[in-house]
Amino acid sequence: MWKYVAACILLINACTNSTETNSSNQPPEASPSGAMTGSGKAVMAPQNQQSVLGGPANFSFQFGNIQSGPLYLVCVVGNQNVRMDSSTIINNVARFENKEGYPQGVYYAVHSDKEFVQFILGADQEFSIRTNLPENLVNTQIEGSKENQLFLESRIYDLNYEAKVKPLNDIIKAGLKNSAEYQDALKKLQIEVDARDTFLEKIFREHPDLFFTKFKKAGQNPKFRDELPDEEQVIVYRREYWDSVDFSDTRLLYTSVIDNKLNNYFGQLTTHKPDSIIASADYLLNKTFDYPLFYKYIANWIALKYEPTKTNLMDSEAIFVHMVQNYFTYDRAFWSDSASVYSLQLRAKEMSNSLIGQKGPNVSAKDPDGNIKSIYDLTSDYIVVYMFNPTCEHCMVETPKLVSLYNQQKEHLFDVYSIAIETQDEEWKNYLIKNKVPFTSVFDPTNQAIYATYYVDITPEIYILNKERIIIAKNIKVDQIMEAIRLDQNKK
Repeated sequence: MWKYVAACILLINACTNSTETNSSNQPPEASPSGAMTGSGKAVMAPQNQQSVLGGPANFSFQFGNIQSGPLYLVCVVGNQNVRMDSSTIINNVARFENKEGYPQGVYYAVHSDKEFVQFILGADQEFSIRTNLPENLVNTQIEGSKENQLFLESRIYDLNYEAKVKPLNDIIKAGLKNSAEYQDALKKLQIEVDARDTFLEKIFREHPDLFFTKFKKAGQNPKFRDELPDEEQVIVYRREYWDSVDFSDTRLLYTSVIDNKLNNYFGQLTTHKPDSIIASADYLLNKTFDYPLFYKYIANWIALKYEPTKTNLMDSEAIFVHMVQNYFTYDRAFWSDSASVYSLQLRAKEMSNSLIGQKGPNVSAKDPDGNIKSIYDLTSDYIVVYMFNPTCEHCMVETPKLVSLYNQQKEHLFDVYSIAIETQDEEWKNYLIKNKVPFTSVFDPTNQAIYATYYVDITPEIYILNKERIIIAKNIKVDQIMEAIRLDQNKK
């Protein structure tokens, strides 16, 4: 039993409510969701037109302590919040009416930056809510909506649950496994875990058709298998992590549950290495091929999260290239036009030649004296390919560091092949003189020598090639060069 509980704490507590839309006391800011463009950047996307409407809608809010003012209806859409409508509080009451109904999902009724009510819009959108602002769950009253009554009861239960298990988790995390206090905390925590499971199972059994049930189920995490070795438990847990999500129910995209699970899946359950992230992405996207809206949302989420320059992960280009070449294709990226897909595919192709683990492309261009110099002319065990621009502020900081590091070598462990980009001949040569650059430097004003070789998004860009001329590191700073080389040496 204790192994199950400890594993939950180590990863994601299987009893933590991951479906809560806004656990902090911060207002939901209305903004659009994003999608990939041909440049690989996020742009504002319109609200999903295939939402599931409820209705007709006729619901009201009565506030015991707010007499007047605006009230905004804000819908959760993935990791964003979209303003859907507005009303006015008159004599403590605000009403929303819509003959067509609103998209089913999780909503906020927002009065001010710290005053809002969280609720659900399901198929039946005729109800009333009485409460105070800021939201007081204990004193809130629901009339006419089983969805919101269950949502309220669940939120109150979770608040009480968290208050009970936090001190128990604190004891367990302290790690004094042989103490009586530790063993007692494990037993008490398991009692609370079982009680919460029973509470939810009763709701799921008695109300299988409610949207709240689908929403709440989706946020639950799998159980650990005590009979399995620890390492295998984690593998099975990760594999079963999405089993609670009904991908046929697009209403879940109008909640934060999918975004929360994506953050946990890639942030906590997946090793932060390109190969592991790619494997997790493939496993998940294979589940969504038959559910286009989920496929679109998740593919864009992953590609945007690991877009080069937007993450500190080394070689995020490997993830981006894999995503684009496998999922943003002409037949699969149904939401994009052919020009955008072509642009994405071209960008991925340019990146694909300089991924870690691949043979470093050779480059040949003219040095300041007009002589052709190639990367493969250099004979040191390691080669640093340094791509810079003379006017780049970061280059002005890193170049002197690289010159100093190069000159400090006690033995000729590495050589440097520097490539100037987006500059002019005189500007480049003056830069070399000013910084007293002692290593090879080349410049090709046509860029033909470096096109589709070493991808650079932001200068300076550093690649390291080992003795076999395999790329062993990239996207690093000068002060990380020696550490990258030492790590490679230790592998041999």
